[in-house]
Amino acid sequence: MKIVWNSFHGRFSDNPRALWERVADRPGLEHVWLADQEHLAAFPDGVTTVDIDSPAATEALESADLLVANTHTEVEWTKPAGTTYVQTWHGTPLKRIHRDVLWAPEGRLDRLDHDIAKWDLLLSPNAASTPRLRGAFGFTGEVLESGYPRNDLLSLPESREAGARVRASLGVPDGAKVVLYTPTWRDDEAFAEGRPEVPLALDVDRFAAALGPEHVLLVRAHNMVTGRSRIAAVPHVHDVSYHPDVRDLYCAADVMVTDYSSTMFDYAITGRPIVHFAYDLERFQDSVRGFYFDLVPEAPGPIVRTTGELVDVIGDLERVEKEHAAQYAAFRERYTSLEDGRATDRVLERLGLS
Repeated sequence: MKIVWNSFHGRFSDNPRALWERVADRPGLEHVWLADQEHLAAFPDGVTTVDIDSPAATEALESADLLVANTHTEVEWTKPAGTTYVQTWHGTPLKRIHRDVLWAPEGRLDRLDHDIAKWDLLLSPNAASTPRLRGAFGFTGEVLESGYPRNDLLSLPESREAGARVRASLGVPDGAKVVLYTPTWRDDEAFAEGRPEVPLALDVDRFAAALGPEHVLLVRAHNMVTGRSRIAAVPHVHDVSYHPDVRDLYCAADVMVTDYSSTMFDYAITGRPIVHFAYDLERFQDSVRGFYFDLVPEAPGPIVRTTGELVDVIGDLERVEKEHAAQYAAFRERYTSLEDGRATDRVLERLGLS
C-alpha cells in the first residue's frame, strides 16, 4: 500500500504526522510526504519526500492507494478510482470556514471545491464541529468523530518529555514561565496584493520588558502567513513559526495567548490557562471572517485588547484561573471530550491499519 501524506501544503506536522508515526515502520507500507522546500529540514532522515510544487507531487498522488491530508491538497491531480482520500482537517472551527466565510478572493472557494469532491472520509474533533464542517464544505460523505490524532500526546505522560526537549532546545531557564502566542491569520492580510509584511499586533518589546526574564515568549505565526511578520529580536523572545509541530510547543508552554485560533481548543486539553488577545474582535467577527458562536461568553479565559492589559493578566494568572474556572470546565466538556489519547487508534482502526 502506498500512502501519501500532506500537512499544511508540505510540512511535517499535525494529524498526518501523528498517524504516520504510528505506521511508519509497518511492513508492506510505502510512504511519501509532499514537502515544501522551505520546511524540508523538519522531515526526519530517511523519509521519502517530493516537492509539493513539482510534477513529482502529481505523480505521487496519482499512484497513491491512500492520501492523508490535514487541509486542501492544492495540487493538480486526477484521483484514481481505487484511491482513498482521508481529510483530517486541522482544528475545531470558531472562525467560519470555506463557504461560510464572509469574504474570500474571487475563484478561491470554487477551486478548493475540486479538492473537497475527492474526499472519502472527514475527521471531526467533536460533535459540535461535525455539522459546521459538513455545512461549510458541503460534504455528504462519511464523517468520523474521532478527536484529533495530533492531540493524543497532550494526554500522555510523554508530553512532559516533549515539552522539556523544546524548552532545552530554546535555552529556556529553569523555572521560567513559557508563554505561547498563537495568533490566527486575517484573510485580507494574507491575500493582500504583493504579500506585504503582516504586522504583529503584540508589542513584543513592551511585553518582554514588563515581564522580565522570568517569562519567555514563543511566537508562532499562522501557517498562512509564516515568515511575513517581523518579530523583534529581544531577549527571552523566540520566533517558533518554523518549529515543525505546534503540538510540541503546547507541551512546553505554561500559558497560551491567542485570539481566535483553533489552537485554543487543543491547548484546553492541558488544563493550563488561556488568554485571548482579541485586539480586533469586532472587525474580525463582523467583516473579516465571522464566527460560528459568540466567543465572549464561551471563552475559557479573559479577553484583553491591548499589550498592557495582557501583561497585567499574565502577571496574575492564579487569579485569572480561579475567575474563569467554570467557563474553562464547560469549554473543555463541550470541545475536548474525545481527546483521550486514543484518537489515533480510532482512525487507524477505521482505515484497517490498527
